[in-house]
Amino acid sequence: MEATQATQATLEQSPAQLRRIIIAASLGTLFEWYDFYLYGSLAVFFGGLFFPKGNETAQLLASLATFGAGFGVRPLGAVVFGYVGDLIGRKYTFLVTMVTMGVSTALVGLLPTYAGVGLVSTVLLVLLRLLQGLALGGEYGGAATYVAEHVSDEKRGYYTSFIQTTATLGFFLSMGIIGTTRVLLGEAGFRAYGWRIPFLLSFLLLAVSLYIRLKMKESPLFVRLKSSGRTSKNPLKESFTNPLNFKYVMLALFGATAGQGVVWYTGQFYALTFLQSALKVSWKHSYIMMSVALVLTTPLFLYFGKLSDRIGRKPIMQAGWILAAVTYVPVYMAMKHFANPRGLPVADPSEINWVMMVLLLCVQMVYVCLVYGPIAAFLVELFPTRIRYTSMSVPYHLGNGWFGGFLPLIATAVTTSDWARQHFGSGAIYTGLIYPIGICLLTIVINGAFVRETRHHHIDTDMAVPTVAAE
Repeated sequence: MEATQATQATLEQSPAQLRRIIIAASLGTLFEWYDFYLYGSLAVFFGGLFFPKGNETAQLLASLATFGAGFGVRPLGAVVFGYVGDLIGRKYTFLVTMVTMGVSTALVGLLPTYAGVGLVSTVLLVLLRLLQGLALGGEYGGAATYVAEHVSDEKRGYYTSFIQTTATLGFFLSMGIIGTTRVLLGEAGFRAYGWRIPFLLSFLLLAVSLYIRLKMKESPLFVRLKSSGRTSKNPLKESFTNPLNFKYVMLALFGATAGQGVVWYTGQFYALTFLQSALKVSWKHSYIMMSVALVLTTPLFLYFGKLSDRIGRKPIMQAGWILAAVTYVPVYMAMKHFANPRGLPVADPSEINWVMMVLLLCVQMVYVCLVYGPIAAFLVELFPTRIRYTSMSVPYHLGNGWFGGFLPLIATAVTTSDWARQHFGSGAIYTGLIYPIGICLLTIVINGAFVRETRHHHIDTDMAVPTVAAE
């Protein structure tokens, strides 16, 4: 009890200090998400730039596979940078991840296209996506851990939810800059050279992020742990060979982050891909609708994060998974009805019901906010300080990166398959939803049966298990 009281005193920050901590951690993470999602925002467009011509569906799938490649290596980045973060410290580790992300993104803007050098351009693009994935694998866990280790138990859900806004804001920023560039340069100019500008902008964002983060101090909990000589000698061994901790890594994955990942990527990236590839809505109109929905719903990350401090992390996340599993099919059927009711080769803007389309995208974003707003607090509360960076990063990036990151590819492959067309006919465009619905159902069952509430758990304790049962 005395140790906990001492820790809470250590974590008391002035409002100005707390603002600087949150801004420094969140802004850098926002820029990293911007870097990572630039490609996702242009996935449909990139199919014709870096892959062989002749089959538009094959181009789209290859482009989405490359998008997914960045997600494939995120768990490896979580292992590498989580290990370093638990040994050396949070601050310096995500300085390294930031530089790696910023440079690899900017270099995409300098790549030759397939028309110029053939498969060399494809290989270089994939390599840079892999570097981006490695960097992001270390970034999120570091930022969430850093903020959580500066704030009190009673407000952890609220303050860590600022980190949760950064992924959506990064996606929004990427769409905004891409859209502005396309409008200013026109389609011909954008296709010729303008697509490079959003990537090259990463050099500027990297400079701003480094300036801010170099002024940050190390997490007080980690400093106290290190000064007392109680840091982990081998975070990987403790995280994954200790049976009790490994059990909670698996519960975090299958009882939280897998479901969170598919809800996030369905509500944002797959919704955007579905609008453009299945419903044939122009990129401009798709971006406008998605951007409005993001602006309207992003504050809900903070609301649900704060609410989780009052009623718990678990019931809020469960609500998001249940609503998604039950309503995805009718929501996407409604999207077709209100965006391209006659199934035209190109959607007629005059037939789009803009209010209903924004509302349907907002509904999906509410699900995203429900499952994503409280999850940073939930993850940091599952694991002790000495191995927190490693233990929370790996299940997060497996769930978010693998289960969620490959969703656009898997769902699009299913909807365009002969199997879907033969068995579902015109309804084949909805078959991709089988995947996120299935993962949501799995997560609901495991979370409900085996995961306990964490909001009263003191993160400075050495217990790898939450101490309070679900309320």
